[in-house]
Amino acid sequence: MDVTAFRTPGLGDQTYLLTHEGKGVLVDPQRDIDRFLEAAAERDVDLRFVLETHLHNDYVSGAEQAALSTGAELVLPAAAAPAYPHTPAFHLEDINGGSLTVRPFHTPGHTPEHTSYLVLIDGDPAALFSGGSLLVASAGRPDLLGPERARSLARLQHLSLHRLAALPPDIALYPTHGEGSFCTATNAGRLTSTIGAELKDNPLLAIDEPGKFADTLLAAPMPIPAFYRRMGPANTLGVPPMPPIRVPELDRPMEDTHVVDIRPRQAQARGMLPGSIGIELDDDFGTWTGWLLPDTAPITLVAGPDQDVVAAVTQLAQIGIDTVRGVVHDLGEAATQTYELAELAAFVKRLTRPDAQLLDVRMPRERERTRPTGAIECFLPDLFAQGIPGELDPARPVLVACASGRRAAIAGGLLAREGYRPIVLTGAGVSEVVTALRTRDAA
Repeated sequence: MDVTAFRTPGLGDQTYLLTHEGKGVLVDPQRDIDRFLEAAAERDVDLRFVLETHLHNDYVSGAEQAALSTGAELVLPAAAAPAYPHTPAFHLEDINGGSLTVRPFHTPGHTPEHTSYLVLIDGDPAALFSGGSLLVASAGRPDLLGPERARSLARLQHLSLHRLAALPPDIALYPTHGEGSFCTATNAGRLTSTIGAELKDNPLLAIDEPGKFADTLLAAPMPIPAFYRRMGPANTLGVPPMPPIRVPELDRPMEDTHVVDIRPRQAQARGMLPGSIGIELDDDFGTWTGWLLPDTAPITLVAGPDQDVVAAVTQLAQIGIDTVRGVVHDLGEAATQTYELAELAAFVKRLTRPDAQLLDVRMPRERERTRPTGAIECFLPDLFAQGIPGELDPARPVLVACASGRRAAIAGGLLAREGYRPIVLTGAGVSEVVTALRTRDAA
């Protein structure tokens, strides 16, 4: 048996391909299925099953299209009831496929229908695919369907984790959600594990009482990306194949599109097109673009000459955004929207001036650990959804910080677009600013 993991770091997820004697099982594939099918073809594998653990909230599924493309049997939780043909997975009712057998375990909590799959080879347990149930050092969050159901789902998650923990300790554990995912209730650890390792190290499995478990999961939930509300319905109804990626070269942005500048922040700071938003191309580009821009907004990209525009468009397609109209490489003299970048020492020095105002764009959970005195706090997505805080004076420089500079740079572009004078901390974060200020005061 061999299990290949396909990591999508920007979403914090893994897709898995299990292979055995020329037969394969594909688990929780994302929409860009070519990478999975090519891997199966390279291994001369006949795909026998495509398994979905739940109706995903964080990406558009490629399961239906993968099954249609290969003739594999598509298996979904029985309670998912999607609007396309599939085999329903009922709790402990084996689905036989020759030497490969799929044994479903109903594991509600992350979602009501959530189902984990134990794959058996010649009758022997080989691998557990736990989706958004039991994660490495964590569990799938139960609040994505709204606060009204969160506590009920959290209590169900307690039952589900202990259901899976009762399996033999040497069974390999392959969760879909992992480090970097907004679907985890607490910080997830490594990508894969074993049942025995989780019994030893997962702090959530040490909580015996369902009510206390629910309190722990719901104590400090992470924000929910805005595009999540579209993913569940899309995956229920079925998703058309991912269109071929064609990004026309444009001389200027197309009218009635949102202009997204994916160049490095150093290039953005020197000059962006007026009215544009800067979101550097990185692993989480799709997540931030889907979170910050209006639903299904047509997009023109601004990119450097050597940047991988296909990667940017693929990330957007993974969350159902197929509205990129083209890319602009040459900005000419039109790039007049600027902001200032500052390393830590210069930023701290500037912060001590009388006209300084500090904007902290980290999420609430991060601010609980370190809180600079006098900072105006506004999580980056709230800056876009609710507007720039009224306490900020556009006549004075706005010093912007997050944990590393990435979110601060996005905020800096927005502030510049709205006529403010942002100074963005780069290469460091709020924690380093607080430490530097304390050191300065003690000197």
